[in-house]
Amino acid sequence: MAETIGSEHHEKLLSPKDLIDLLPRMIWLQDEPIADAVCVPLYYVSELARDNGVVVAHVGEGSDELFWGYTWWRNELRAAKRAKRWPRAAANFVAWGARLLGRDKGTSYDQVTHAAAGLPVFWGGSIAFTEAQKNAILSPRMREKFRGRTSWEVLRPIRERFERNAPAESDLAWMSYLDLNLRLPELLLMRIDKMSMGVSLEGRVPFLDHKFVELAMGIPEALKTKDGVLKYILKKAVRGVIPDEIIDRPKQGFGVPLCEWMLGELGEQTRRALEDLCADTDFLDRDAVMAVMESRNGFQTWHLLNFALWWKAYVSVEPPA
Repeated sequence: MAETIGSEHHEKLLSPKDLIDLLPRMIWLQDEPIADAVCVPLYYVSELARDNGVVVAHVGEGSDELFWGYTWWRNELRAAKRAKRWPRAAANFVAWGARLLGRDKGTSYDQVTHAAAGLPVFWGGSIAFTEAQKNAILSPRMREKFRGRTSWEVLRPIRERFERNAPAESDLAWMSYLDLNLRLPELLLMRIDKMSMGVSLEGRVPFLDHKFVELAMGIPEALKTKDGVLKYILKKAVRGVIPDEIIDRPKQGFGVPLCEWMLGELGEQTRRALEDLCADTDFLDRDAVMAVMESRNGFQTWHLLNFALWWKAYVSVEPPA
């Protein structure tokens, strides 16, 4: 691609040390516990661009939400369509059986309970903990405080706006609407803004120009999902403009090997931070938190570590100068 457009190509290979060195500054730049590991490569690629004279860069946020770009949306869409075929009584029976067998901790159980309650199956992207898992890691006091509450309380007003304003209700339209209203502004745009501005690079989002969003939201779903091809209409629009090998290559996330890093060089620091959080506060259950770490679930452990470090930097002690 660099050869095609005549740009200078640069690469940077990250190591666990890069993550460890960045962690305090990353937490400080985030302002809140965003807890997305993509912040690590985002910071370093922004720094790489800034060091090479770039002061403004276009970024691609918004294209996946507008043009059906996430591979995991396929599974969510299948689950939503499957749930619609179940009578609510059947969904309740399946949920009861799952609880009886101790299989109430996974995503599939949450999907069944959503269907049983007559709610949308899709509750947003990048969910770190299921409802049962969130309940399990809370301290006894917090568990009692939030008894009977779920994440639906956050989503309900968004759903109500969707039902009032959507010209035609569909599962895909709901998925796109929810992530545009919640995940995009609260996570994706936050992380690119915080990390790029941390090195004095300005990231701009052409896909989120309001006129372009209006156009994209009006494109029929059959063109967005044709033959199950992700971003079908967007790829068709740029074919012949950029190389086919770029258009047709498999989708590749901008991630890091969390499990290896968190349980390797960063393992002891993570354990100390989580132990300190549980000792100094009454938010989380220590044994449940340690069980998450020992299960080698790097994704969930990263979320807990971010919360612990954010609490220490912004709440429990004076922030660094």
